[in-house]
Amino acid sequence: MVSGSCKGRPLKAVPGNTTRPTTDKVKEALFNMIGPYFDGGIGLDLFAGSGGLGLEALSRGLDKVIFIDRESKAIQVIHENIKACKFEEQAEVYRNDAERALKALLKREIIFDYIFLDPPYKKQQLVSLMEKMDKQDIVKTEGIVVCEHSFDVELPKTVGRFSQIKHEKYGIIAVTIYIRTDIE
Repeated sequence: MVSGSCKGRPLKAVPGNTTRPTTDKVKEALFNMIGPYFDGGIGLDLFAGSGGLGLEALSRGLDKVIFIDRESKAIQVIHENIKACKFEEQAEVYRNDAERALKALLKREIIFDYIFLDPPYKKQQLVSLMEKMDKQDIVKTEGIVVCEHSFDVELPKTVGRFSQIKHEKYGIIAVTIYIRTDIE
């Protein structure tokens, strides 16, 4: 963990090469762009992997984070990392794919302050996921969507009511941040 209440705690990684943890350098830069600390709020870590982004957000002050990943190995590691950071009361973990997870969350009528999207680079579906999130209205006005993607992927300036506010490259990784406005 980079900062906050769980600073310095190493997180377990998901075994194998199906997930790619966000480096501390990128994590620090990303949270400096949107925080760096939070006064509460609800987050969604949609392609959670080891749970690093959501756990960092909890460590920096979010009240609650929902972690979603479709790999059972990832789910197991997320649970271990949540326990190591003592965030059991503030975390929910579900094994599901992103599209099904969004449908399930819509039924629960949860509106998020922060959504972290770090899908596998080979299967970039960021724009279609953001279009669904816009239609489903699961991000509050002024809510933030963080997209981590390959440096050579160029995301649009706007997607529905999401407007790009930052875009940075870190070697082969890029981070694009959107804010939800009420202007279509």
